[in-house]
Amino acid sequence: MVQYFSENLWLAWLLVSLLCLVLELTNGDFFIICFAIGGTAATILAAFCDSFTAQVILFAVVSALSIFFIRPFALKYLHKNKEQRVSNADAIIGRIGRITERIEPNEYGRVKIDGDYWKAQANNNTAIEEGTQVRIVKLDSIIVTVEIAE
Repeated sequence: MVQYFSENLWLAWLLVSLLCLVLELTNGDFFIICFAIGGTAATILAAFCDSFTAQVILFAVVSALSIFFIRPFALKYLHKNKEQRVSNADAIIGRIGRITERIEPNEYGRVKIDGDYWKAQANNNTAIEEGTQVRIVKLDSIIVTVEIAE
């Protein structure tokens, strides 16, 4: 197998590029994709040149240039408002939901937000009737704090 890769080094570079693309999907920071671009350049060079040293140098140079020129461009235009970008469960703060189980004072009820049901408590410990439209103001683990939406 080692002999196969040494004879078809372009395939190894292609696998490096694909691995970098898959890893980029896990973080979305546009950093690892720069190495995928470098790997693609090395793949193209490997198809025409047998020098492993030249391929590694091209990989390093293109990856570094991508980090300094392509990544800032991608961050600027694809990650607008980065300071305000929330993900996962924190993204529901500010969303509107509907009470599906009455919230008693100082107790819990249920709220439906985008098809998901969450355990909820009232922001000011008052009762909120079923069917009332509410806004999520806080998330604490699996319990949301809500207030009546106006």
